[in-house]
Amino acid sequence: MTKNLNEIIKLCEALSNRHRLRIIAALSEKKEKKKYISELAQELEISRPLLYLHLRKLEEVGILKGKTELGKANRARKYYELCDFELCLNGKKIKEMLENEAIKEKKGSKRRW
Repeated sequence: MTKNLNEIIKLCEALSNRHRLRIIAALSEKKEKKKYISELAQELEISRPLLYLHLRKLEEVGILKGKTELGKANRARKYYELCDFELCLNGKKIKEMLENEAIKEKKGSKRRW
């Protein structure tokens, strides 16, 4: 899926944090396709509030998806799964995106009478 420049910037921002990269690595293990918040927090040794912050950022850019399911005694539990993604970026692609954005801005700034 082709992303525009702003989406690429948001994706790179999301990937620029060590905790988020550790979350991606933990969810990429083949043996477990999904992990609950409590499991991830324990495995990564970070607090649940901090984990939620990073999970939300990764979910916003489409790297993760969270789902809620009913567990024992009808208790809701949220788990996260890693979405398939691949980032291929080079100088030529960045230049192309910047040029396209400049063209759009130029067209948008023209006054029509």
